[in-house]
Amino acid sequence: MNELPLHKINYMNFQNIKIELKDKIAIVVINRPKQLNALNKMTIEELHNALSHFINDAKIRTIIITGSGEKAFVAGADIKEFADFDVERGRDLAKSGQEKLFDFIEKYPKPVIAAINGFALGGGLELAMACHFRLCSENAKMGLPEVSLGVIPGYGGTQRLAQLIGKGKAMELITTAKMLSSKKALEHNLVNYVFSSEELLNECLKLGSLISNNSPKAITAAIEAINAGFDNQVNGYEKEIELFGNCFGSDEFIEGTTAFLEKRKANF
Repeated sequence: MNELPLHKINYMNFQNIKIELKDKIAIVVINRPKQLNALNKMTIEELHNALSHFINDAKIRTIIITGSGEKAFVAGADIKEFADFDVERGRDLAKSGQEKLFDFIEKYPKPVIAAINGFALGGGLELAMACHFRLCSENAKMGLPEVSLGVIPGYGGTQRLAQLIGKGKAMELITTAKMLSSKKALEHNLVNYVFSSEELLNECLKLGSLISNNSPKAITAAIEAINAGFDNQVNGYEKEIELFGNCFGSDEFIEGTTAFLEKRKANF
């Protein structure tokens, strides 16, 4: 894989993540192996900055987020950063994190794939759940153990876990602080696929490549329409109608339909 040139996205300012490019795919590696890639404020900030850059980079069609090493995707939040917080600072921590990274990823206009290569606990699982797809290795373990520390998930975990696996199972996992194996995560539809550790990244790249062959504008519209169905303040069907109609004004719609009629591959 080719590393992103140093002059782009202020690469030298990134201390906790690494960026690699593969064709139309950006691979973002959380690089804190000694801390099992735990999320701290700096890492959240760097992830936000990298993703913000890729929004405007037409060459990048898909993002993969993974962790360095073989033990962990992200083993949780960096507890020492907030162990002495009071009520107000705790709320600010959750609000800032959700806005800056977790909600940002969920609403991101390009597909984001989580390559879960080991432990995804607490904030790590919340990060993975904010992504549009989750692929994991056979050795992955997932859970939200926050109640064992006297808190609850604060980066959207109580909401997204219930959306993905159902209210009852989410209630059980959060209140017991249990972990799920990769097999159980697949059974509960928490992940899309399970692969060996050796295959995981390549399989994510294959999925990213399939996505990258399609209309970027249509994919952005599809992400927005699907998300609308989970927003209580939005009528998902009406949003779909609006976005469907908007597609007809796109140059990519003209290219896609013309290519179909001419029996050739569309050039998006």
